[in-house]
Amino acid sequence: MDTTQRTDQQRSADRRRRELLEAADRVVLRDGPQASMNAIAAEAGITKPILYRHFGDKGGLYAALAKRHTDALLDSLRAALDAPADRRERVESTLDTYLAAIEARPQVYRFLMHPAEGGGGADQGFDVGKHSAPLLRRMGEELAQVIEERVDLGPGGQQLARAWGHGIVGMMHAAGDWWLGERPCSRAELVRFLADLLWGRLAAAGDRVGGPGF
Repeated sequence: MDTTQRTDQQRSADRRRRELLEAADRVVLRDGPQASMNAIAAEAGITKPILYRHFGDKGGLYAALAKRHTDALLDSLRAALDAPADRRERVESTLDTYLAAIEARPQVYRFLMHPAEGGGGADQGFDVGKHSAPLLRRMGEELAQVIEERVDLGPGGQQLARAWGHGIVGMMHAAGDWWLGERPCSRAELVRFLADLLWGRLAAAGDRVGGPGF
């Protein structure tokens, strides 16, 4: 098989995988944590064994969907962090971007973070923590990198940036999860409440000389 044939086959496989993920997205938007491999296969017009051939099992499909949505969310968060505004406005915009994302697609959020809510059936035994925890860790590392690049934290800054990055993501996740379930206040109010909580040492720290600021 020559290089051109391999490239064409890879493109075809990538396109097919993308189509299957789009079908999975439609089912997740409809069914949330109850989305099953059977329903996804039916939506894609294939049999479940073919779906397994592409993703291995529900864990493999979950990981692919998680990467798809996490990539999009991280792109939005980076854009909010880099917007031309003062630091407080960018912090609030970043918090609002995260909350707006989970509010816009709550079924996707629940599928990714609370898949056990689906309960029982052929997919019983799906390990929630094994798959959802890496999403939060990845977001924490990404935010830590942004903080380190934009804020002068002095000696030990890298370790502090990582602690802040993971802490802020944990706060957003826990507060957002509570808010999405109970809706005790408006999104704008929650953004302000969380920004007020953060507005301590971060507000006092200086920007790095020559950097884009934060």
